[in-house]
Amino acid sequence: AKSFMGKHYRNDAFDKIFEDFMETIPEEDRDAKKPMCQRYYGDVQYHAMRNLILDERIRMDGRKLDEIRPIWIETGYLPSAHGSAIFTRGETQALASCTLGTKLDEQTLDGAVIEGTNRFMLHYNFPPFSVGEVKRIGSTGRREIGHGNLANRALKPMIPFDDPEFPYTVRIVSDILESNGSSSMATVCAGTLALLDCGVKMKKPVSGIAMGLISEEGTDKYAILSDIMGDEDHLGDMDFKVCGTEDGITAC
Repeated sequence: AKSFMGKHYRNDAFDKIFEDFMETIPEEDRDAKKPMCQRYYGDVQYHAMRNLILDERIRMDGRKLDEIRPIWIETGYLPSAHGSAIFTRGETQALASCTLGTKLDEQTLDGAVIEGTNRFMLHYNFPPFSVGEVKRIGSTGRREIGHGNLANRALKPMIPFDDPEFPYTVRIVSDILESNGSSSMATVCAGTLALLDCGVKMKKPVSGIAMGLISEEGTDKYAILSDIMGDEDHLGDMDFKVCGTEDGITAC
């Protein structure tokens, strides 16, 4: 296995195995049998990936179970924003911008059972190009709301809103430029860096990664994966996102 084998490299290799198998079927039967072959190939791929992890303790991209993908960071990336950071982990990349406003920029909360104001807003944008899809960018979906809310809850307790010296309204916008697993956690890391670049005196920096679980039914075999990628999220049993500081969890 090539270490940290990229998503496209891996997908091409999987496609080639399938194409090579299709070549073994007589040409006149290929079209009729292709849908059935694809279904069974999906099953074989599912079990092969899980057995590789459970038995050989190695992952599809060549990583060990607790190994994190390479991280690359740059702060002050956008000169016009008050603070910004680009955070890349493997093939997942988030660009976070942070701006500070006055009391006039607070969000007014006027719900059925809650009223008040909110001084921290985090927007998470997941454009289709980040996963190589051709789709129109529509209104905010369930996914964006959920992931944005997780990142919001992770960061908010560490921003010094209780300090009278900090009268600001804070807005973070995270744009996912590339995604292969755990873009909400990249948003938390990029958000912390953008806040610090902005000059916000956070109580403690917050970060997070997605953990994964793969287990075998009927046996006590299991594997816990650190920093899961898209395929492991799709083919595994569970993903669990944990964010926090050195001393404790802020959101999960």
